[in-house]
Amino acid sequence: MTRRRLAFLAAAVATIGVGLLVHWGGGALDRALRDVLGDALWAAMMAWWIGAAAPRARLTIRSAAAYAVCVAVETSQLYHAPWLDALRATRAGHLVLGSGFDPRDLLAYALGVVAAALLERGSSSCGRCPRSSGQPLQGAGDEPSSMRAMTGAFASRIMSQVRALPASSAR
Repeated sequence: MTRRRLAFLAAAVATIGVGLLVHWGGGALDRALRDVLGDALWAAMMAWWIGAAAPRARLTIRSAAAYAVCVAVETSQLYHAPWLDALRATRAGHLVLGSGFDPRDLLAYALGVVAAALLERGSSSCGRCPRSSGQPLQGAGDEPSSMRAMTGAFASRIMSQVRALPASSAR
């Protein structure tokens, strides 16, 4: 497995962790904000999975593919078959497939994919992180730890903002 692919996998796993933290531990956030943030994180995670699947593809192609997957999953929520609704009623099914179509989610997905692309592009300027050009990586081999540090900093920033919210915004 290439270092580039490992970096994308690390980013996806870190994003899942942050997303679950927001989903289950984000009680201090307004419900609408928590929903939008969760959807944006889900889309960012999708961008990282696409990056892991096609690490040499151009950033714009990977971003478009991630957004297309998000739109496909969201629009699939307009279709209701008993077996699919039963799957969506499970915890995993709800987290992966959602439960009901909401056009606002499409904007949140766009924000999440753009945020992931900007994080990746920003990390490429450090000279050690995965580049968005699709070119092979060169370097001493610390790319996955650089991406891990970047996603860790992203998670820390979100949690510091959650902690900074006034107590009155908690439910």
